[in-house]
Amino acid sequence: MDVEVDVLEFVVPVENNKTLFVWDIQPCFTEDVVHAQLFGVFSSFGPLYLLKVSPSAPFHPPGFSALIKFYSAAQASKAQRLTDGRSLFQSSPLKVKLSSKQTHFLSHIRPLSHTHCMDLANHYLGFNGWTSDIITLKELPSAEEEEGGGEFEEGGGMRRRLRFGCLLQISFPHYGQKTRGAAVVEDSFTCTGPDVLLQKRCKLQKLVRDQALVQAFTTVLLILLGNGKVMVEVKQTSDQFLPEQSEGVLQVNELSWGQFPPDKEEREDEEWDLTTS
Repeated sequence: MDVEVDVLEFVVPVENNKTLFVWDIQPCFTEDVVHAQLFGVFSSFGPLYLLKVSPSAPFHPPGFSALIKFYSAAQASKAQRLTDGRSLFQSSPLKVKLSSKQTHFLSHIRPLSHTHCMDLANHYLGFNGWTSDIITLKELPSAEEEEGGGEFEEGGGMRRRLRFGCLLQISFPHYGQKTRGAAVVEDSFTCTGPDVLLQKRCKLQKLVRDQALVQAFTTVLLILLGNGKVMVEVKQTSDQFLPEQSEGVLQVNELSWGQFPPDKEEREDEEWDLTTS
């Protein structure tokens, strides 16, 4: 007998078969209560990437509609079949349909945010199912310093630019898999004292660690089997590097912080018009 298989990547889900629209939500609840009720129902089918509730559009009956995005197409399909036409948490039936809406960013593949990567990995693998280890975290010379420039006065302090690089490894001990990610972040600021410099260093070090983790997860595949088991595979990409290639890897695999600001995908998803399908 064939075993049903679903493959999840650590990228923003944009496919129509992973997105549900919910209509005919009664106005007898507040928006927060509706959100909590929907989350309780639909998260029982699998982890949710996004759940957004909006008031019904003008000239429509009062109430709410919702956009729900799953990581898994199979889980979205099952949720749609088992909830469409049922009252669930209200007295009248809900309308639940898979999305047929095309969006302006369907062609773009974007990695998940750091928070979403952690949540997805922890959901399927558990908190002890994977580990991350920093191989290299160091301050790098800025472009100005490399060109012979440096600090300069501005207002009540000195204008500084900090740049950090990180090489990080993710391990999945139960599956015998490992992968690495690298990132570089930088920022300029007015330094008015040693406390400001320390805070900025700490902030950038956290940002570069988070981005290196995101970069590493982009090569990871979660394989969900129909019997409930989970497998982990690592994609072999053209920019994969070996342990002995660690030296200088930050220059080869540089990822600018500006490319993937935190939670960028959440802001774009909120641009969806929930009043149309």
